[in-house]
Amino acid sequence: MLPADARLRSSADFRSAMRQGARSGRRTVVVYVATTGDASRMAGFAVSKAVGGAVIRNRVKRRLRAIVAAALGDLPDGTTVVVRALPAAASASFSQLEGDVRGALAQAAAKAAR
Repeated sequence: MLPADARLRSSADFRSAMRQGARSGRRTVVVYVATTGDASRMAGFAVSKAVGGAVIRNRVKRRLRAIVAAALGDLPDGTTVVVRALPAAASASFSQLEGDVRGALAQAAAKAAR
């Protein structure tokens, strides 16, 4: 599970990560990775109503949190990640979602490191 202190909460944090970070997209998600000067790794999730009803959106968010919690430790300190779910995430299996998130995260992190 993703610790509470590792979650993005303010809209300003989401906005800065999405505008200043490197972006990489897949069929089910778009991942933004920004580097900050602090020593923490943080993640946030954006799952809109286009993905589906409340039950579907919450299932997608739970899956994304589990995937990112496992991958967050591999990222360098001072990394902020925002994962935006696309409508295809609603019908994707956990393994498909995990592959898309990990692939997009690796690509966006490589872009951000440049």
